[in-house]
Amino acid sequence: MNPYQSLPARSFWRPAVAEPDPLDIDNVWRPKFTLGQNDPVITAGSCFAAQIGRALLDSGMNWLDAEPAPPGLTRAQRQARSYGGFSFRTGNIYTPAVLRQWLSWALDHTRPPQEAWPDGDRYVDPYRPAIEPNGFASPAEMLQAREVTLDAIREAIRKASCLVFTMGLTEAWRDTVEGTVYPTCPGTVRGTFDSRRHTLHNFTFAEAHRDMTEAIAMARMVNPGLRILLTVSPQPLTATATGGHALPANGYSKSMLRAVAGQLTLEDPDIDYFPSYELITGSVFGARFFGPNHRTVTPEGVAFVMRHFMAGLNHHIPHPQSAIASRSTDAACEDAVLDYYSPR
Repeated sequence: MNPYQSLPARSFWRPAVAEPDPLDIDNVWRPKFTLGQNDPVITAGSCFAAQIGRALLDSGMNWLDAEPAPPGLTRAQRQARSYGGFSFRTGNIYTPAVLRQWLSWALDHTRPPQEAWPDGDRYVDPYRPAIEPNGFASPAEMLQAREVTLDAIREAIRKASCLVFTMGLTEAWRDTVEGTVYPTCPGTVRGTFDSRRHTLHNFTFAEAHRDMTEAIAMARMVNPGLRILLTVSPQPLTATATGGHALPANGYSKSMLRAVAGQLTLEDPDIDYFPSYELITGSVFGARFFGPNHRTVTPEGVAFVMRHFMAGLNHHIPHPQSAIASRSTDAACEDAVLDYYSPR
């Protein structure tokens, strides 16, 4: 006898991965904890995370939208202004550092900078540059809107049973004056790049692990029972600012974030990992779930991941269909604008 003789078929590559039709692979995720239909779930993270809240809603679960759109906006206007994609209107949160930063501001550990970026006769929030296509009328209006989001984060963390956070990137831009981290490089989505002030930082395993650990600890100070479900976005980076080749740069980013997620799940019984990254990028799937640019996850790929997600939570919940099947992941990706700066 040896330990392998008592393992189920799902633990072996041949019967679990190589032999089935790829679309029939199942039993990939067994959650560490249960989520009931009425348990409030909040979502944040990279653009891929925007699919999860809609899937939860479509499946009858309790996705908490802590910052709903004001009345009178069309669906296109709500989407353009970053309503309804995540549980609060932060826009994309690609790195653990930015999640920690938002929680620190919302939970009164630190105060956010008061600077507003001028954009013609309007103003932009440096930490949410894409949320208002036409900007704000004044710095005061911008700061007031940010306070609404900070209140929403505070309320969401207090009420939530589970936070689902999707990590996307390791590269980020720091402000050497304020000591903060931007969601995107200044001068790309909005703002003006200043090489004396804005510096590239590619986070290490130790730094990302520290940032996630501190973010979770802050959240649990106001909600001790909060459970965390981590995912890693399967969507490759649009560009690397390191000057290196995009392929190994993406490999570093995704493998490091996946390792951080794995380490955190080993350390805490109330932290789990859902394998969205593997379900899209696994070798058995080839490139079937990517668009022609080999980067954008197709609606079919999103639906495939969400089917596994919902099956893991509850096998009796209907599979999400409508909203997922019509949207690709680039619809919510702020970093997709970087492709505009490609030399060809």
